[in-house]
Amino acid sequence: MIECKEDIITSKATISRLPKYLRYLKQIIDNGEENVSSAKMAEALCLNPIQVRKDLALISPVSGKPKLGFAARELVAALEDFLGCNNVKDALLIGVGGLGSTLLSYGGFKNYGLNIVAAFDIKEELINKKINGIPVFSVNKLNDIVERLNIRMGIITVPSDAAQEIADRMVESGILAIWSFAPTHLKLPDNIAVKYEDLAASLAVLSRELKDAMNHRL
Repeated sequence: MIECKEDIITSKATISRLPKYLRYLKQIIDNGEENVSSAKMAEALCLNPIQVRKDLALISPVSGKPKLGFAARELVAALEDFLGCNNVKDALLIGVGGLGSTLLSYGGFKNYGLNIVAAFDIKEELINKKINGIPVFSVNKLNDIVERLNIRMGIITVPSDAAQEIADRMVESGILAIWSFAPTHLKLPDNIAVKYEDLAASLAVLSRELKDAMNHRL
């Protein structure tokens, strides 16, 4: 079995690539493949083969075998262990609007160790309902639910003008990590981990790349 190097400090860029490797490996296993080379992975994912080998070296001290490459299932096990996919983390979500409801309805998070167990909103018509089996509570019950279920991760899907207040309430309740989809920067204590998902910024980048691609065709 491949052993993970848990004592290595991994860059955010590297961590962002690891789930891509995991998805690809699971796909080839489903297709009946048992082994894969770093070069093949790099080609499939449009990455540099040297970068792939460096990334894999972080989670595995074992080199691929000549002509065979890496054992795909061992790499999957190593990646899941390194990323914490085997340690399910309960989370809550605040903001059951269009985006929030979509995230609640998505079942793929559990494949990466995330389990949304509760949602919160201020709208009376949403409270006490269930979305994909997940109960929706009043925001006023946040502290009680966090303490009772020992939740440490929160997801923000509220408008930008409400995001800071929600983040503050999360921190006060005991949340230690926040995944924010609100298009605004949050002021948080240094001990709180935060990851932003700026959909507008992603769209701007994609639009610019589309413009460049169209110019190249002229």
